[in-house]
Amino acid sequence: MPLRDHLRELRRRIVLAAAGLLVGAVVGWLLYPPVIDALQAPLLSVDRAGPVVLNFPGVATALDIRVKVSLFVGVILASPWWLLQLWLCVTPGLTTRERRYTLGFVGAAAPLFLAGTWLAWVALPNAVPLLLEFTPDQGANVTDAQMYMSFVMRVLLAFGVAFVLPVLMVVLSFAGLVRASTWLRGWRWAVVLVFAFGAIASPTPDVVTMFMLALPMLALYFLAIGIAHLRERRTARRPTQGAST
Repeated sequence: MPLRDHLRELRRRIVLAAAGLLVGAVVGWLLYPPVIDALQAPLLSVDRAGPVVLNFPGVATALDIRVKVSLFVGVILASPWWLLQLWLCVTPGLTTRERRYTLGFVGAAAPLFLAGTWLAWVALPNAVPLLLEFTPDQGANVTDAQMYMSFVMRVLLAFGVAFVLPVLMVVLSFAGLVRASTWLRGWRWAVVLVFAFGAIASPTPDVVTMFMLALPMLALYFLAIGIAHLRERRTARRPTQGAST
């Protein structure tokens, strides 16, 4: 496909992805009351001698947070749609055989993205009280609402994106672009990059959150290598089986 057509296709996919996110954000706006209650529950459930409350310092802070939370819900709800557009943006440059993995990519990437966000959500009720334990007994933890919501949403999205990356590895291997041995040889770099990503993606400097993000990513990384290796072994057997028959 010529470069101009690639750029047109990219623009089209971006518009479609944005439309899906907008629809999801509208749903998020309608679901805002129960969502905001759920997001702040890990903080407000902390049992301390001093009060633990969310602070909305500005006049427009509450509206700003509602818009951000609505967009966040839109990203979650529309994840199958924008992941599909992301893949379809790449497929015009692939061969017909490589395009066959579209359904497999979306079918695996969307559940993994949701699984990553779910894992982060399960971990938050333990992570938030752990971080608040460093507050002195005589102190009151009046948390800025903007910072807290950014913290929660960044953790959830970081876990979701991290769980999608191994799917890209498998797709590249299935398409014959990267061999499983290549991924395996770079495992040391993968460990370094995964922990670096965990440190950067985690909005707090605590080691617990970093390990909660890094360890599942490493497990999925080696699982992706195993799947790619099994695929290569099965593909290598076909010519031999055909010759023997």
